[in-house]
Amino acid sequence: MVTTPPATTNAAADKPFTALDERLTPAVRAWLGTALAEAAEAAAPAGHRRGLPAWELRFAEAGRRCGSETAADTARVLLLHTAGANAATAARLYRRGTADERRAVLLALPGLELAPEEGLPLVEDALRTSDTRLIAAAVGSYAAEHLAPHAWRHAVLKCLCTGVPAAAVAGLARRARGDAELARMLADHTGECTAASRPIPVDLYLVQALTAEAEEP
Repeated sequence: MVTTPPATTNAAADKPFTALDERLTPAVRAWLGTALAEAAEAAAPAGHRRGLPAWELRFAEAGRRCGSETAADTARVLLLHTAGANAATAARLYRRGTADERRAVLLALPGLELAPEEGLPLVEDALRTSDTRLIAAAVGSYAAEHLAPHAWRHAVLKCLCTGVPAAAVAGLARRARGDAELARMLADHTGECTAASRPIPVDLYLVQALTAEAEEP
């Protein structure tokens, strides 16, 4: 039974494995080692394969195997990175997956070589939900890098409206700095909340302060 991660050129995948490995039982370490070996094998050119690769089945069972939500997230992200999941695979696992599996795909996006037109539909789908865990995963570094300004502003507002902490928004300070349109949207939302006697999200003032900062030359 394999108990160590397979050789990989993905340094980003090795680091979380080491941290995760220290918290797993021997049985779970063995399971994850086997799963990663299967993912590495799937990443290697091997002609046409029939049926789902074994690592995708491991991806689905990670929640049952790994015990904690955090460990399952990390294991699934490692599997996606080790397998070098392409756009079709990422989309399939997202569309057919549970909420936990969808979140893992979103968390893995920064480490996958997906063009914006391939990865952003998954981000945009998550932002249309009311699942705060999916929303928080969707506003990570992939969204910070690729979401267009208009969509990104609405993502920030979605976080404020649903209670997702502003700290979850990757690149918030950089993208919000000097953004007059985002400032206008925040002011409008403040007015709407006041008129409807609804509480104003606490983090709104934080984001508003960021928009008031001058843009760097």
